[in-house]
Amino acid sequence: MSLNHIRPWRNIYRRTSRQIMVGNVPVGGDAPITVQTMTNTLTTDAAATIAQVQAAAEAGADIVRVSVPDEGSSKALKEIVAESPVPIVADIHFHYKRGIEAAEAGAACLRINPGNIGSEDRVKEVIKAARDHNCSIRIGVNAGSLEKHLLEKYGEPTPDAMVESGLDHIKILQDNDFHEFKISCKASDVFMAAAAYQKLAEATDAPIHLGITEAGGLTTGTIKSAIGLGNLLWMGIGDTIRVSLSADPVEEVKVGYEILKSLGLRHRGVNIISCPSCARQGFDVIKTVEVLEERLAHIKTPMSLSIIGCVVNGPGEALMTDVGFTGGGAGHGMVYLAGKQSHRMDNDQMVDHIVEEVEKKAAELDAASAAGAQAAE
Repeated sequence: MSLNHIRPWRNIYRRTSRQIMVGNVPVGGDAPITVQTMTNTLTTDAAATIAQVQAAAEAGADIVRVSVPDEGSSKALKEIVAESPVPIVADIHFHYKRGIEAAEAGAACLRINPGNIGSEDRVKEVIKAARDHNCSIRIGVNAGSLEKHLLEKYGEPTPDAMVESGLDHIKILQDNDFHEFKISCKASDVFMAAAAYQKLAEATDAPIHLGITEAGGLTTGTIKSAIGLGNLLWMGIGDTIRVSLSADPVEEVKVGYEILKSLGLRHRGVNIISCPSCARQGFDVIKTVEVLEERLAHIKTPMSLSIIGCVVNGPGEALMTDVGFTGGGAGHGMVYLAGKQSHRMDNDQMVDHIVEEVEKKAAELDAASAAGAQAAE
C-alpha cells in the first residue's frame, strides 16, 4: 500500500532522464527502477549460465549481464540469449570484436568500459554493430580502470576523473548519432561513487545505472550497497541498479529489491516487518520469521506482513500491514487483517495460518489488479 499521497515526507522525486530500451525493458524516464545481476558461471558453459540466468529471473531480475571475454563466450551467447526469459547485457572488456560479436548474437545491450575497450575508432565499430542490431549501450566507468591520461591529469581516481571519462565517451556516442545509452560511474569506495554519481546526474540526462562495485561478501556488500545506493536513490538518482556481491546472483537480486522496497520505490513479494525479539515475546519471533520467509518466497504480489512478538508495538504495526500477528500471552496471539483485529490464534498453529492468510490476500490483490487492467482496456 502507498501512503505517499497523505504523507509527502515519504516522497522521492526522481531525476528526469531520457528513456532507453534494453530489449523489451524500458530504463529511465518514468519506468520502474529495474534490478539487475550478473552471472558468475563460465559463459562457455551455456547450460550452467542459462540455469543461473533463469534462477535470477525467477527471483525478479529484470535484466541479466553476462561476461563475454573470448570468442568461445561469443558463440555461447547466442544460445544463452535464445533461452533467457529476460534481456541479456554482454559485458565487454579489452577486445572490441567481442562487442561486435555480442551484438550479432542478440545481446540487448553492450556494456563497454571506456578505460579498456580501445581507441575511439574501435568504439565507433562497436557503436555501428549496436545500431545495426538494435542494441543499447552502457558506458561503464570504473574507478579501477580509468584511462591513463585521466590518471595522469588527476593523480589518482577521483569523482571528477570518473565523470570526465563518462562525458568523453558520451560525446563519442552522440557524435556518432547514437543515443540509446545509459551510464554508470562505479567505485568500491562509497564516498567516491556517491560523489561521482551526483556530478554525473547534473551533467547528463542519460539513464543512470547505479552500483557500488566490488562491494564484498553477502553481509558487508549488502551494507555497503544499501548505504551507497540507498542515499543516491533517496536523492532521486538512479534508473537501474546492480548490487555487486561475492555471492549467488540471486542474492544480489534479493538485496536490490529490499533496497528499493525500503524506500518505497518498488515492491515485489511479501515485505515482512518483524521485531528483533526480546524477553517480552510471546513466541519465537526469529525462528517464525525465518520459516515464513522460506514458505512465502513463492509470493510475487506486493504486500505487507507484520510479525511482532508482543503488544507494545504489535497493534500499531499491524494497522499498517495487510496481514499481521501480534504475540500475546498464554500461548496465543492476535491475527490482524487489513489493519484490523480479526481473531485469536494459538501460537503453534500460527505459521500455517499466516501462510494461508497471505496466500488468500495475494489472490485477492491479483484478482483486483487483473480486473483493473481489464477495465482499462
